[in-house]
Amino acid sequence: MAQTKSSSEVRTRGRPPVRSDEETKRIVLEAARHAFAVDGYAATSTEELARGAGISTKTLYRLFSGKAALFEAMCADRLERLLSDVNLQANNQADIETNLAAVLVACADLALDPEVVALQRMVLQQSATFPDLAANFYRDGIARTAAALAGWLRVQVRKKRLALDNVDEAAGMMIGMMVSAPQRAAIYASVTLPSRKEIERRAKACAAILLDGCRGPSR
Repeated sequence: MAQTKSSSEVRTRGRPPVRSDEETKRIVLEAARHAFAVDGYAATSTEELARGAGISTKTLYRLFSGKAALFEAMCADRLERLLSDVNLQANNQADIETNLAAVLVACADLALDPEVVALQRMVLQQSATFPDLAANFYRDGIARTAAALAGWLRVQVRKKRLALDNVDEAAGMMIGMMVSAPQRAAIYASVTLPSRKEIERRAKACAAILLDGCRGPSR
C-alpha cells in the first residue's frame, strides 16, 4: 500500500518559493557593495552588478532606476547599518572627560571605518558627474553623525556637565578635530587609517583640549 506523501515533501518538489523584492534588493545591495569596493564606481557596469546578484538587468532596473540610484541606495544602507551601531550613551558614573573621549571614539568608529572612507573616496570621485551622490552622502552620514553628537551634548548641557552656547556648532567642531585630518590623509594620500589605540589616544587628547582649552599660563 502506497504511503501518502506529506505536504512538506510535496512542497520541496514544486517550484521554489518566489523571493520578495525586499530580499532581492538586499542581495543586490550586498553584491553592489562588493563590486564597487573592488572595481570602483566608474568601472562597474550594471551588467556586472546584475550578474553578481544573480538576477537579470531587467530585474535590476525594475528595482533601481540605474547605477547611480543603486550606488546611492547602497551608501544609505551601509551608513544606516553603521550608524545604528554608534553608541553615544553617557555613563553617568564616569567623569565628563572620560565620557567625551568615549563619545568621540564612537564617532571615529563611523567616520574612520575603512568601508566608510572607501565610500567617501568613491563619492568624491563621482561628485562632479553625480552631485546628488555627494549631497546625499553628507546628509545620510556626516550630518547624521553630527546631529547624534549634538544630541549627546544637549543632554550634558541640560545636566550642567558642559556649558555650550551652540551645541550644533560645537558638535561640528568636535568631529572635525577628531576625524578630519586622518580621514583626509586616508582619502587623498592613501595613508593608513589610525589603529584603535591611536584613535583612543587622539580622543583623549581632543577631549582634554576641548574641555580645558590650550591657553598657556598667564604671565
